[in-house]
Parts: sequence; C-alpha cells; structure tokens
Amino acid sequence: MRGGAGRERGASSLELAGMMPLLLLVAMAAIQLGVAGYAVQQAGTGARAAARIASQEDIAEDYAASGKAAMSEWTASRSSFDLGGGEDEVRVTTTVTIPSVVPGVDDFGDASRSATMPRD
Repeated sequence: MRGGAGRERGASSLELAGMMPLLLLVAMAAIQLGVAGYAVQQAGTGARAAARIASQEDIAEDYAASGKAAMSEWTASRSSFDLGGGEDEVRVTTTVTIPSVVPGVDDFGDASRSATMPRD
C-alpha cells in the first residue's frame, strides 16, 4: 500500500505541465477573438463619424480625420477610409487591419464597416 501512494506523487504537477500549452493556446485565441471584435466595432464607429462629416458640404474633405478621431488611437493608425455614394447620399467604408496578439502571426485580415448618410 505504501509503494502505490509514493508512485503517484507529482502526477498532478505533470498533468498540469502537459496541459499548460493547450490552456495558453485557448487563452490566446480568446484574447485574439476579443481584439478582432473590438476592431470591427471601431471600424463601425469610424465609418459613422466619417460619413456624418462627409455628408456636410462645407467640411466634407475632413471626413477621414474625423473618422480617425472617433476611433481609439491604435485602431485609427491601422485604418483607411473610402468615400462613395451618389448624388443624394454619401457612403464611407472604413477598413481596419486587425492587430495580432499571437507572436509570429501578423495577418488576421481586415475588419470593414460602411455607413451611409444623406447629403445636406
């Protein structure tokens, strides 16, 4: 009986050490998913702010600057704005490069959102 208990000492530490890489991978994936969701939300915020400004004739050229001002600094630096639309409306599409929290992986794609506003 004494020999069986001694052989199991440290087994839980070994199991934890074996599971640690999997736990870290799941945690990094969850964090990356949250960052991607935040980038999509920021793209929508920037698109709405830029479309609001682009719809006003007197300050329409400042639409990209106002879109970036509405976003957080680290997503604004990764964003681009495209202006479109017709005679009666303006459509701004904002694209944000999704930042990576995974070391060695730099390409998680882009998040893009559009907003349409009527012209003044």
